[in-house]
Amino acid sequence: MPAFTRSDLADLNVFTTIVRRRSFKAAAIELGVTGSALSHTIRRLEERLGTKLLNRTNRTVVPTAVGLDLAAKLEAGFQHIGAALSEVEGLRLNPAGELRLNIPRDASHLLVGPALPDFTARFPAVRLVIVVDDRPVDVIAEGFDAGIRYGDTIPDGMIAVALTPPLRWVVVGSPGYLREHGRPRAPEDLKEHRCIRLLLGNSSVYKWELGEGESLMRIDVQGPCAVNDTQTTIEAALNGVGLAYVLERRVRRELEDGGLEVVLPDWASPGPGFHMYYPGRKPNHPALKPLIDIIRRQHGLRSHLAAG
Repeated sequence: MPAFTRSDLADLNVFTTIVRRRSFKAAAIELGVTGSALSHTIRRLEERLGTKLLNRTNRTVVPTAVGLDLAAKLEAGFQHIGAALSEVEGLRLNPAGELRLNIPRDASHLLVGPALPDFTARFPAVRLVIVVDDRPVDVIAEGFDAGIRYGDTIPDGMIAVALTPPLRWVVVGSPGYLREHGRPRAPEDLKEHRCIRLLLGNSSVYKWELGEGESLMRIDVQGPCAVNDTQTTIEAALNGVGLAYVLERRVRRELEDGGLEVVLPDWASPGPGFHMYYPGRKPNHPALKPLIDIIRRQHGLRSHLAAG
């Protein structure tokens, strides 16, 4: 056959249906079209192939020798196509295979870790590979299905789905540190305090953001150390090394048990929540949407499709 066109597959499906049913009328009913439309399709296909495929009488349809051979080969091909589509549908309903994610440490602690029991129980055939990495990553180039980052750091061209509401950043210190060094009363006071500086994934030092809107201030704090790991920062603050700038959710337990206290509470700063991001309009792994929905529900959000 000459170069394959988009209409050829449909025409060949019409042909095999007529051969299988041995009737234009029965084939038309099965395909939901008119008999005249089928006749036009067969004429077009025969002209394109340059050979007769069907012998038709008033009462029956009989394939020619060429038509019978072609129909047998096409039927096998359509069975393979049907099996492939069924396999894809089965994976959609019962996801399997490897799902690879690249996520920052805070997202691992706050989002993915708590979601694992529910996810792994529901999808035992999925092998979840989680790479925890705070540096900027090209998820496509490095072979990941998706990544998690703060909403304002999603790479261009990616589809992003919010996993959490906006998050609050706070300054915290241990009771022991505050007794020894006093409590800052205004953002400018931080320059006189020992602060645990925050290193970003690209190793740059982050200026603490306090407040919001027109009152937003960025403070270049100083202190005895700079850390790129939240857990290490929290432990240093608990041990009285200095004040720390962290996600409020990340120190919820330490605040509840009194190991840490929020200072400058009126200057807590809201920031974008975590987002799952991936290339293309739809997740490229059938287990990704369920994982997104599990995380969203745990953080008080609806299914991401329902949320629009």
